Amino acid sequence: MNEMLRDTAIPNDWDRSGLPGWCYHSEALLELERTKVFLTHWQIAAHVSDIPEPGNYHTFDVLGERALILRDGEGQVRAFHNVCRHRGSRLVADETGTCRNALVCPFHGWVYNLDGTLRGAARPNTFPELDKVEYGLPAIEMEIWQGFVFLRFRPGPQPSVAELMAPVAEEFGHYMAENVMPAGGIWTQESDVNWKSVRDVDNEGYHVAMAHPALQDLYGSTYYDEPFVNGVSRSFATYNPHAGRRWSVRQYVNICEAPPHLPEHLQKAWVYYGVFPNGVFAFTPETVQFYQEFPVSTGKTLLRGAIYKLKNETRRQKLGRYLAYRIDRDTMEEDVQLTVWSNEAMLSENFSGFFLSDLEYGVRSHHDHLRKILPVVNLAERPSEKEMASVNQKMLAQG
Repeated sequence: MNEMLRDTAIPNDWDRSGLPGWCYHSEALLELERTKVFLTHWQIAAHVSDIPEPGNYHTFDVLGERALILRDGEGQVRAFHNVCRHRGSRLVADETGTCRNALVCPFHGWVYNLDGTLRGAARPNTFPELDKVEYGLPAIEMEIWQGFVFLRFRPGPQPSVAELMAPVAEEFGHYMAENVMPAGGIWTQESDVNWKSVRDVDNEGYHVAMAHPALQDLYGSTYYDEPFVNGVSRSFATYNPHAGRRWSVRQYVNICEAPPHLPEHLQKAWVYYGVFPNGVFAFTPETVQFYQEFPVSTGKTLLRGAIYKLKNETRRQKLGRYLAYRIDRDTMEEDVQLTVWSNEAMLSENFSGFFLSDLEYGVRSHHDHLRKILPVVNLAERPSEKEMASVNQKMLAQG
């Protein structure tokens, strides 16, 4: 199971330093991350159950791009840029909703069919004849994998989602994620840190024993991380034999059922799959969820995610899901504080840089993925902001 990930040994002489501090507050580097990392790599946008009926839509705004995911009249899921071809207005303003049989631009009234083709411009006699496809909504590259909708705004280095996720596909498939239902909608939250500080905290479990008392009670002694390999990582834990010192953990362990659709090794497990550069799937016996982060600026990050439940959820599973949410909620608050403290250090002249434990090799392997795309981050001293892109391009050319 997952040999591609598990068989990756930690080198004896690996460099334990992380990215230099300047990488966390450079505007020029952020622009490179936007264009070379976020827009060119697969992003988790939604689940097919978020738009179950024809006409249902969900919008997804990230790094200056606006996506519209909708189910057309034939039931097919489609993804378009949420941009009118006339003047660039946002076609759909709400995050989620339903349109009956067409999209109508709120600026001048251009009308588009649910398959993205142009139905007609307002006052068509003031325009030359418009080709319905050429002037239709521009599509965004999309792939649906095990129920999740992935988007990529620009061509990039990653293979198809199915190929990317192949090392974990069998285990992932046990959760029957394509059949789950929303348990509350997609949530967002802003945090005053650089996005990499969020990922640095989330990519290692070394801090669990000290920083997350509920998780330590639930599974601390069994938890382990596997590094990023070709864009995918995995973390795994099962319940501690004597879990239950904390109220929420005790109630959760006592109420949990062993779902028959899961094999024995997953019936009492919390499993996390990281997807480079910024996505995570998190599975418990009762829930399927994703979460991710996007830079808003060098010092502000948008956190985004959603929780999904089993279709035929039992009363015990519903209660287990609520208790798992309580544990996760506290963990998230604790992690947000850790990211703030870590991010602060990146501006301090008295912080000499990371010195990573073997248990933090997930941080290192994620940084290595960034280094491959943006070799400029290997420089201890920050290049000038004006020269950042040219220095990075030169380093890429040099190999």
